[in-house]
Amino acid sequence: MTRSGGWTGRWTSGRPGTAGGTAGRTAGRAAAAWGVGYATFGAACALSGTPLFGAAVGPDWALVVVGSAAAAAGAGAVRGRPRPVLRRVLWLLCGLAGAGAFGLLMDVITLLLAQGVDSGPVSAQHALAAVGAGLLAVAARSGASARVSARASASDRAAGPAGASGAVRLAALAGSSAFVPYIAMKLFWASGGTFAGVSGADMRAAAERNGASGLWLTLDSWGLDPTALLALLGILLLQSLVRPWGRVFPGWTPGLAGRPVPRWLPLAPAVLGAATLAPYGVVGLGWTVLATAGVVEVPRGDFPTPADTLLVARIGLGAFALYGVALAVAARSYWRRTA
Repeated sequence: MTRSGGWTGRWTSGRPGTAGGTAGRTAGRAAAAWGVGYATFGAACALSGTPLFGAAVGPDWALVVVGSAAAAAGAGAVRGRPRPVLRRVLWLLCGLAGAGAFGLLMDVITLLLAQGVDSGPVSAQHALAAVGAGLLAVAARSGASARVSARASASDRAAGPAGASGAVRLAALAGSSAFVPYIAMKLFWASGGTFAGVSGADMRAAAERNGASGLWLTLDSWGLDPTALLALLGILLLQSLVRPWGRVFPGWTPGLAGRPVPRWLPLAPAVLGAATLAPYGVVGLGWTVLATAGVVEVPRGDFPTPADTLLVARIGLGAFALYGVALAVAARSYWRRTA
């Protein structure tokens, strides 16, 4: 699959004097404009006393620092193909913006299924950070040399539509399998069963107390837990990153069969999911290890005993950790194979 005429080719080539060079400057302008907007948003929240990270407004000023640095780095990219030092700065800022987007996936899920978010400004920060991470990545990639781009294209052509290595496919299989116990647990509750001392009716009552939407409650009444359905979609996403039908639409997609899949279609949710689930799951799984060893106290929550809480936490956090890491591995492979 060639990309010389696609949007990625236009936006990632940084050779001066070409359409790619113009696009590289456009990427720099977009990153600089985002930086100004992000810094302004952070300053407004700090000055108005709106905390974005916990209860204090002090950390809000971090947005001003990151945004100002992004504006300067983006302006530097506008002058021409970024030098190696500037590219590293752009990638560093991309990573910081990506860290700031942590929680966006949870915001989207909450908005879709609970018809609201906990905090509008916090969710707006997550969304802005995600946009900035993408723009900064494009600006940084505009500095890739023609030789690197040529090697990536040649490797991609040689790999063909399948492309993913055996190790990456194995990681995807492990990540997909990790969700099986989680899905089974959720569907068992939705069907009215009792697990870890809690019945399906108890789970439904807890969902109502937490403000679940009508859609959530309707699906649950049909025996279809919404989070289990989202987990199934997550497995489909992960497999699309390593299977041929993630590169070319398969025959069972009317009107699209045989056409190339836009690389952003699986990559955007994959990067967002990996950035959210991998750290959440890994840190959470570490907490379960400490809790099992008795180092930290286990809150009972909605469960009869701390042991029940810990059992459910192991199933859920273990799934998020393994899936999130596998998604990151598969997304990186897909990114490189379609660069």
